[in-house]
Amino acid sequence: MRPSEAWLLLLALSACLAAPPRPVYTNHWAVQVLGGPGEAARLASAYGYVNLGQIGNLENYYHFHHSRTIRRSTLSSRGRHNFLRMDPKVKWLQQQEVKRRIKRHIRGDPPLIHFNDPMWSKMWYMHCGDKNNRCRSEMNIPAAWQRGYTGKNVVVTILDDGIETSHPDLVQNYDPQASYDVNDNDCDPSPRYDASNENKHGTRCAGQVAAKANNSHCIVGIAYNARIGGVRMLDGDVTDVVEAKSLGIRPDYIDIYSASWGPDDDGKTVDGPGELAKQAFEYGIKKGRKGLGSIFVWASGNGGREGDHCSCDGYTNSIYTISISSSTDSGLKPWYLEECASTLATTYSSGAFYEQKIVTTDLRHSCTEGHTGTSVSAPIVTGIIALALEANPSLTWRDVQHLIVKTSRPLHLKANDWKINGAGRKVSHLYGYGLVNAEAIVMEAKKWKKAPTQHECIGSSDRTPRDIHADKMVRTTTVTNACANHYDQRVVYLEHVIVRVSIEHPRRGDLQINLTSPSGTESQLLARRAFDISNEGFKNWEFMTVHCWGEKAEGEWTLKIHDTPSHMRNPERRGEHTLFLNRYYKTDLIKSQGTIKLDIGQHFLTIRIVKHWNRLSWEVAESPSLEAFKNRLDQG
Repeated sequence: MRPSEAWLLLLALSACLAAPPRPVYTNHWAVQVLGGPGEAARLASAYGYVNLGQIGNLENYYHFHHSRTIRRSTLSSRGRHNFLRMDPKVKWLQQQEVKRRIKRHIRGDPPLIHFNDPMWSKMWYMHCGDKNNRCRSEMNIPAAWQRGYTGKNVVVTILDDGIETSHPDLVQNYDPQASYDVNDNDCDPSPRYDASNENKHGTRCAGQVAAKANNSHCIVGIAYNARIGGVRMLDGDVTDVVEAKSLGIRPDYIDIYSASWGPDDDGKTVDGPGELAKQAFEYGIKKGRKGLGSIFVWASGNGGREGDHCSCDGYTNSIYTISISSSTDSGLKPWYLEECASTLATTYSSGAFYEQKIVTTDLRHSCTEGHTGTSVSAPIVTGIIALALEANPSLTWRDVQHLIVKTSRPLHLKANDWKINGAGRKVSHLYGYGLVNAEAIVMEAKKWKKAPTQHECIGSSDRTPRDIHADKMVRTTTVTNACANHYDQRVVYLEHVIVRVSIEHPRRGDLQINLTSPSGTESQLLARRAFDISNEGFKNWEFMTVHCWGEKAEGEWTLKIHDTPSHMRNPERRGEHTLFLNRYYKTDLIKSQGTIKLDIGQHFLTIRIVKHWNRLSWEVAESPSLEAFKNRLDQG
């Protein structure tokens, strides 16, 4: 192994590849100040900034603005800002960069159709009024209503481009306490109107969740008695500060945050939450809902046509989010669907142009029959979770994930990769554990006992760098006892498994990564991506799989990295990675949970083990995989 040669090869190739886009810097800063709000105010005044206050609930982190700095520039600001950086009271400072975030609707929606009549009969994904029509209703939402659950006393917020607070279907359930305009720093989340209705996305998602029933207007929301709010944060520069503020809006008041956006679904982007957003997620799950944990629901992504893989999206790939996929009305894979091992479950959504789409609220007090993509699926699950929280307000953020895994069903969903994991559950990279079932989840929620506390076990590591040769596979195995010798760390059953990876490679899209659990369940952490020509590789990127949920953690784990050179690349140019096998398990004898972290080269595999009363289960919290895209290409 000669890492210096591999590095030289990477340098030689870099001149042939397209340069990555240059960052765009704003005149906003995130500053970690020691000494509290008074000290932050003093520093801002002393150095010519305006202190816009604490960033969400992140203690000692403040949002500074400098009006005499260029609003958007490809060059970071220096000069006076370095004086602030050197102040002894400043522990950390970061000039905010603009992040590209895409609303996950399908571009080119059909022309808006306005309806004056109720559209309940068109909500095919919730009920079957015409028995002769090929209608599907296996999500069993009306059955949950019949059991008395409509989302009462549950608060939901849509993180998006705003919501139309005066819409007749939303106004009765609109909750100003669950709303904020992060883009303009005021309390009104109403969207900015233009001729193209560009900012319709949030209003459409809000209607799916909590449109008022029986008001003779448009539709019926899934949780039609829930409180609905909106955070306007996508209609402007999206920075780490903007995302952290949005994720941290009133976590003790808001129960569920629904997001149908993320990095570009272009098949070549690898991006996720920044440092502040990561802290906001962690704060939410630890402190939100008075310690039960905020619930974050995320659309899995619409990059299927571009061969994208949702494991390259750090939002859907997080253990803190519930990543939701889509199926057509006939149970087929939609053309826009991305595959990955972090997808937890699925709902109905749109398909080809001739297939049924989703009806919902729209801008200017109207309705639409053209809501599409995985943007549809996240709000549907958000509404169903609201029903479950009404049935049992004491559910933790992890309880909700357990309930979704337990009650979702494959039914008629068609996929070539359905498999039964070591815990006896069918799971797929397209659909997770299957179609959500509202009636089943409220029934289980009513009698659910709280999942035990998570534990973490850290094992040994192997930090030997290894070459990745073209058309060859790097295979690494590790055997773990899941910290069986440590009472407070032992992990028996899994929830999530995470693998953290660092790889230097001349063409990132040629890589495939798979993880095999001791029970023999294989998760594709990454598939080939034809459009990803980046030579940046992966730097401590965390892949995650839920396919091992409920399996035992103890035994042999195998990580495989396969390099299949594209026709545009010299196969002699090879990549290099380092594998670190640090294990983290969690378990607490009778009722506890654990995590195993396998640090593989510069890859980390984290396995979380959970014990629920007399039964242990486990899940992959992070891991890398690369074969899904190849399968998609093979399927056309």
